Amino acid sequence: MYEQIAANKRRTFFLITGFVVLVAAVAGAINYLVLEGGWVGMILALLFSGALAFASYWNSDKVALAVSRAKPADPAVYRRLYNLVEGLTIASGLPMPRIYVIEDPAPNAFATGRNPRHAAIAVTTGLLEKMNRVELEGVLAHELSHIKNYDILISTLAVTMVGAIALVADMALRFMWWGGGRRGGDRDRGPAGAILAMFGFLLLILAPLIAQLMHFAVSRNRESLADVSAVKMTRYPPGLISALEKLKADQTVVSSASRATAHLWIEQPTARTRDQGPLSRLNRLFDTHPPLEERIAALREL
Repeated sequence: MYEQIAANKRRTFFLITGFVVLVAAVAGAINYLVLEGGWVGMILALLFSGALAFASYWNSDKVALAVSRAKPADPAVYRRLYNLVEGLTIASGLPMPRIYVIEDPAPNAFATGRNPRHAAIAVTTGLLEKMNRVELEGVLAHELSHIKNYDILISTLAVTMVGAIALVADMALRFMWWGGGRRGGDRDRGPAGAILAMFGFLLLILAPLIAQLMHFAVSRNRESLADVSAVKMTRYPPGLISALEKLKADQTVVSSASRATAHLWIEQPTARTRDQGPLSRLNRLFDTHPPLEERIAALREL
C-alpha cells in the first residue's frame, strides 16, 4: 500500500507537470497562429500559462466547492459529522479539514484542497440521512485517505485545468475561424512555417482530448487505494463495505455534479442508466471510477 501511495505521489507530480506543459503548448500555438508570433507574444503566452497554473493551484478547491453548491456545515446542526471527522483526524494525525454540506438527496461525498493543511470535505444531506454511524465513518475515512495520500491536489487541479484548456483552445479556434488568425505569414516563412502552423492547429484541436485523457488518469486506482487506507484508518472493513453497498443500491443522481467534477466523488455522481438521465451512455464512456462491485470484492478479501 505504501509503495502505491508513493507511486501515486510521483504520478501526481508528472500529471501536474503535464497539465502545465500542455497549457504552455496551447498558449504557444495561440501565439504563433493568432498573435503572429514574436518574443512579446511568447512571453505573454508563458505568463498566461504560469498565471493559469498558479490560479488553479490556489483556487481550484473553491471552484469545486462552488460548482457543487457546497455550504459550510454548522457545527451545532451537524454535530455527529464533526465528531466523526474530528475522531478520525486525531487517529490518523491529520489536521481538521473544513467541512461542507450539499443539499442533495443523493448519498455522496468528496474531498478537495491542495494539501492536508488546506483541505475540505463535502457530504450530501442524502449521505447523512441514509448512512448509519459506522457507514458514515467509513465514507469519511475514505475521503480523509484521499487527503492523507495527497490525491486531492491533482484531483482538484483537474477540475479547473481541463476546463481551462478546453475553453482557451476553443476560443483560439473560433478566433481563427472568423479570420483573426495568421494571413499569409506562414507562406512567407516557407515549409517550416506551414508545418509549425499545422502542428499548432492540430494541437488546439487535440488539446481538450489530451487534457481529458490526463483527467482519466487521475482517480481510478486512487479510489481503490483510498478504500484500503480507509479500512486501515477505521480498522473496521464492514463499515465501508456496507456504505459502498448502499451507494451501489441507490440510483439517485447528484444534481450539482458534472463530468468535470465526477472524479472527485466517492462514487460516480452522474447518470449511468437510462432511468437516471439522457446522458447515461456518454457518462459511462467517461467513467472515472472503478465499478463498486470490484471495490466491495477487494474489501471483502482484506
